[in-house]
Amino acid sequence: MSEHRKKMTAPIIITILCVLYYAFYFTIIIALPGGIWKLFLGIIPVVMAVIMIYVCIQRIKEIKGGEEDDLSKY
Repeated sequence: MSEHRKKMTAPIIITILCVLYYAFYFTIIIALPGGIWKLFLGIIPVVMAVIMIYVCIQRIKEIKGGEEDDLSKY
């Protein structure tokens, strides 16, 4: 396994776990009886899941680009 793949596994696993959590939370919110609040509360986990996926993609690009340790710049 290459060094880049080893460094990519943790962000990918964390992203998958968070997205699964947000999907579970979304199904619970949608199953609740209610009106407009259900819609507003249901949007939050969807947005959070999309943001998590975006951040994971950015992190993978950083790792592939050789910027594994971003804190060393500061």
